[in-house]
Amino acid sequence: MLKNKNIVLGITGGIAAYKAAELTRALIKEGANVKVIMTESAGKFITPLTMRTLSQNQVYTDMFVPVDKYDIAHIALADFADAFVIAPATANIIGKIASGIGDDLLSTTIMAQDKPTLICPAMNDKMLSNPVVQENISKIKKIGYVVMESAEGELACKTKGKGRLPEIPKIMEEIKRILASKDFKGVKVLITAGPTEEPLDPVRFITNMSSGKMGYALASAAHGRGAKAILISGPTSLPSPPVEKIIKVRTAKEMHKAVLDNYKKVDVIIKAAAVADYRPKVTLKEKIKKDTKKISLKLEKNPDIISEVGKNKGKRILVGFAMETQNLLANARNKLISKNMDLIVANNLREEGAGFRTDTNIITIIDRSGKIESLGKMTKIGAAGVILDRVKKLLGRKGKGKK
Repeated sequence: MLKNKNIVLGITGGIAAYKAAELTRALIKEGANVKVIMTESAGKFITPLTMRTLSQNQVYTDMFVPVDKYDIAHIALADFADAFVIAPATANIIGKIASGIGDDLLSTTIMAQDKPTLICPAMNDKMLSNPVVQENISKIKKIGYVVMESAEGELACKTKGKGRLPEIPKIMEEIKRILASKDFKGVKVLITAGPTEEPLDPVRFITNMSSGKMGYALASAAHGRGAKAILISGPTSLPSPPVEKIIKVRTAKEMHKAVLDNYKKVDVIIKAAAVADYRPKVTLKEKIKKDTKKISLKLEKNPDIISEVGKNKGKRILVGFAMETQNLLANARNKLISKNMDLIVANNLREEGAGFRTDTNIITIIDRSGKIESLGKMTKIGAAGVILDRVKKLLGRKGKGKK
């Protein structure tokens, strides 16, 4: 996907600058052409020689040195790029971009370009949470730049918190996403994600182990490919993806209502949420005390959302998920047919690297013709891309999902 893509990588003066070497190697390995701009401060942490050796290109540090005989660096680099990546991005460069300041080669080149731009913040946790920095991040997001969430862990200052550079594989996935073709432009997609919670009393509830990562990856990937995406999400700690609309729900009944209120507005419905099949018949108003000798819990069925949508989907494309621990293909096929889906994405909870609370998945895609496509372990962002590729083929057969 990155073969022959031109990437301009901006490196600023943070301790994570050394990781830009690893990012450059990953980009080159996938066939990208990389040109590096380094700020003066970045040169204190990693040398231009290192980056020149890895990128196999001249490294740019001075705004007043021509790229070649007649080209001015910041204009030539802006024209060269298919995408810009700043990793690591310090509070300083984020503030410059937000304020329209161009006082060195990197900030001036950013001002002169209109290409997909990925900002990867890395700094001390207190700096990252500073209201001014957060305001600047919000501002550049509104401009249209993609800003990754910083990772959590041990920081250079020996504290623990949020502020680490995102892991290189995640940055690579995000670069691929922002460079993806806008083949879903004009398509409206509804995606459900996360678990539901069914309260027993004011402090307890029934739920499952879903983190929402697969649904959020689908929402992010759909948006990146130009779709107008609506995300209906159960409770999750994930950062909100850049979609058209997010509807937060808690219970299966709330998700049922949100889906029914919105599915007729879209061309594609992808039901990635792990919705509780049952809920307590009675929710107690007071906390259940642990000195109760015996508790009998009566459950009743929740609405079968995907089955209801399947009966009334018209020409809309309906994609569902099947999480199984046995008889994966047989159970998934039965669910596909009985609920009138167009595709079902199946995975086995027993396989390492698949299922809940992981960044990876191992999926098998089954369509109505009975075609089975088993895929190896990949990131959930990668799996989302494959699923959308299959949906795109169906959109072509159905006249772009028109109802």
